[in-house]
Amino acid sequence: MSVTAAMVKELREKTGAGMMDCKKALAETNGDMEAAIDWLRAKGIAKADKKSGRTAAEGLIGIVSGGVKAVVVEVNSETDFVARNEAFQELVRGVANVALGTDGSVEAIANANYPATGKSVDDTIKDAIATIGENMTLRRAALLKVEDGVVATYIHNAAGDGIGKLGVLVALKSVGDKEVLFSVGRQVAMHIAATNPLAIRADEVDAAVAERERNVFIEQSRASGKPDNIIEKMVEGRMRKFFEEVALLSQAFVMNPEITVGQAVKDAEKLAGAPIEVTGMARLLLGEGVEKEESDFAAEVAAVAKG
Repeated sequence: MSVTAAMVKELREKTGAGMMDCKKALAETNGDMEAAIDWLRAKGIAKADKKSGRTAAEGLIGIVSGGVKAVVVEVNSETDFVARNEAFQELVRGVANVALGTDGSVEAIANANYPATGKSVDDTIKDAIATIGENMTLRRAALLKVEDGVVATYIHNAAGDGIGKLGVLVALKSVGDKEVLFSVGRQVAMHIAATNPLAIRADEVDAAVAERERNVFIEQSRASGKPDNIIEKMVEGRMRKFFEEVALLSQAFVMNPEITVGQAVKDAEKLAGAPIEVTGMARLLLGEGVEKEESDFAAEVAAVAKG
């Protein structure tokens, strides 16, 4: 497969590596973008967390809590100007409220009745598009619930009550004191907002993600020239550290880095008067994974001036 300039540009933006390194990585991996990223990482040229493709779309995250269940939704708009529009903000709150009574899937929310209009959520959004004059979409949603316990919430960069740029849900199963559960749950939700863990526990990390990391570590360790038995120990050590860093309960707690999140939850059991189990989490960052089309404003103005 021939390596194009566009492919090299994309890889540069995703990794921050030099042009020639990117070209060589793509040539070595037959143009496979993900494999090229891993090739650069294995050579120590790119960082694992470089994600320039995850540019921010506009809009708002909405959260509604019902005690034993809560929902978080993402409603996108084309511009931040519309996201600051009071009518749009009320729409996001309304969609979140409707979502709380569904199974949390985008399809179910879109088809549910929006009480203020008597129409479906989907049709209500279409009407808002016609009124406000800008495209809007219900992009993502997540709902968590427990039979006993609480689902705590946290909204970051709040633009108003229940709306902001990043929303987190944490489900805690417990028959303990609800006030204590909500308190520790909110702290854990704030931690999740800051660290974006991949899973609650190490054994719940996606196997494909773990295998990919292992392969990168193997290639990096081989570059040291050490014997295979030493390389194996090096890789196992790095994998243990990887799991500690990406699994919620083994992460250093942002509120108190001297202990893990798991220990913080365990400590809260004394105040709650009962065992506490973290059974679910959801984190929606506005625009995550959305490619925004970038325009050259100067070129646009020049084009208009030329008629």
